[in-house]
Amino acid sequence: MTNSVLSQAQKTLIERARNVGNSEMAVPLSPEVCAYLCGVIINDLGLASSFPEITQVIPPFFETWPVSTLALGGLPFEDLAARIFTLMPDSDTYFSCLATLHKSRLKYEQILQRQAFPTFDQVGPRGLLQFGSLPSPALSGILYWRKWLYDLDNRAAQETGYLFEPILANAIGGTPVSAQRSPVKRQGNSGKGRQVDCVKQRLAYEFKLRVTIAASGQGRWGEELQFPVDCIESGFTPVLVVLDPTPNPKLTELVAAFEDVGGQTYVGDSAWQHLEDQAGPVMSVFLERYVRQPLAELIGAVPDPLPPMTVSMIAGGIVEFKIGNDTLQVERAEEVFEAGQQQLPDDVSD
Repeated sequence: MTNSVLSQAQKTLIERARNVGNSEMAVPLSPEVCAYLCGVIINDLGLASSFPEITQVIPPFFETWPVSTLALGGLPFEDLAARIFTLMPDSDTYFSCLATLHKSRLKYEQILQRQAFPTFDQVGPRGLLQFGSLPSPALSGILYWRKWLYDLDNRAAQETGYLFEPILANAIGGTPVSAQRSPVKRQGNSGKGRQVDCVKQRLAYEFKLRVTIAASGQGRWGEELQFPVDCIESGFTPVLVVLDPTPNPKLTELVAAFEDVGGQTYVGDSAWQHLEDQAGPVMSVFLERYVRQPLAELIGAVPDPLPPMTVSMIAGGIVEFKIGNDTLQVERAEEVFEAGQQQLPDDVSD
């Protein structure tokens, strides 16, 4: 058995991976959860023969619900991590990205359990738009359920924003940068920095799952087209990575904006290939297993027409989602936040 110890940099990486900041609903990663993540990595990277002490079956990462049940007791996770990191280069980054993904999934499980239902003050006036279309009890029910589902979706958008780009950036060996710290400056009078999804050496990446023809405001689209120009003027090569190749005029226009200034563009299969080339053999496994395959499966499974869906509150405060022939139950926390308390950040609309 290899006698391995964590370096100081690896200890810092693990501590950052476990840290949840000051979020009310974030769940810290316990030693048992970290041991589980190590077990997942051992299986993913084909290292099981080097860890004969792991005799437990490792539950599948994506197929287990609730997410909070994923843990592995009786194993010192720091020892596991040190040995994994010694055996396989870049496996420390693998651990960091997997932990980030798991923290986000744990937090969203908490959001489903604890997101407050709205108050009548929040939704009541909206009923004037449909008053009389249904009996009042039915219309009131729609107003409450609609707002709660809207809040859940906004929270999902918020959490995905914190997750998607940083995982891709870390996987390929770069780093996301905020506008305040960005080396890419806006050209013109302001000279302010631009948020960049990933900076790697002198490359400035813009990651997109899909470019659609649904136009955001004209000013926002102008910002998109200006990004590659700002990169060039700041001494960086702009790189556009679009994971979904569905063609439309906006995508064509954006690709042209990057290529006209000498930037690089990767769309669809070439985008995934570029990410995997940049990530290397270990992190390309992570990208394939935890990003590309799930997204491809979801995109390929979109039903047409959409199946019927019902959401209901059943005994014990459980919220039940039925979609087609499938059911998901969410056990609501007993100590739910006070109804009407603000659960969304002030800038969620951005």
